[in-house]
Amino acid sequence: MIHPTAIVHPDAEIASDAEIGPFCLVGEHVRIGARTRLLGHVVVNGRTTIAEDVTIHPFATVGTPSQDRKAVPGEVCYTTVGARTVLREYVSVQRGTGKDAVTSIGTDCLLLAYVHIAHNCEVGNFVTMSNLAQLAGHVRVEDNATIGGATGVHQFVRIGRHSFVGGMSRLVRDVPPFFLVEGNPPKVFGLNSVGLRRANFPADEMAELKACFKILYHSDRNVSQALTVLRDLVKTVAGKELVSFIEASSERGIVK
Repeated sequence: MIHPTAIVHPDAEIASDAEIGPFCLVGEHVRIGARTRLLGHVVVNGRTTIAEDVTIHPFATVGTPSQDRKAVPGEVCYTTVGARTVLREYVSVQRGTGKDAVTSIGTDCLLLAYVHIAHNCEVGNFVTMSNLAQLAGHVRVEDNATIGGATGVHQFVRIGRHSFVGGMSRLVRDVPPFFLVEGNPPKVFGLNSVGLRRANFPADEMAELKACFKILYHSDRNVSQALTVLRDLVKTVAGKELVSFIEASSERGIVK
């Protein structure tokens, strides 16, 4: 299953039913799982682990050195890609910066053409990123988030679970879970209602999240004042998750 034009280091661990297409380059410390396919002209190096049933399209690069000025040549750091994830053409995923640092992509993700995942990013499960979406270093994207095309995300930003970021947005602050954000500067427009309905969120959770949105974004309260109200208001799992996200330590604070 390895094309004769591919260059695969003899110490790389390749599952017997994985497919390495023409002109691929696979480095010494790479591990590739069962039924994973590198379709052609794919570069995978560094200490990179790719799980089973992953598909990587031509000219994608995974586990390459980070573009961080602080990166030390030869430092031991890692890259992981979860099962059933798809990386389309020209996606770039760079390994971590710092000893034992990790850049990770979860399971069942879809990263469209020209997406960039920088060093030390953590991308959750079932994440969709449209063409040209770009993550700077140390960004965290939680499960089921969707990021529109040509969106730029600043270092250390967090993007919450089941959120939706519209295309061509510029994110310098955290996106709370369950909300729809778009623009430059970004604005929160309300719940990601379509996404929440598709995920079968119950009506009581959606109603509570809508009430939270109004308190956060359509009242005269600042974030601290809004949190005081929300702590007493929320009863559902989703509402409590939203409050915990806002309360958590952050380099950026939430989109206002």
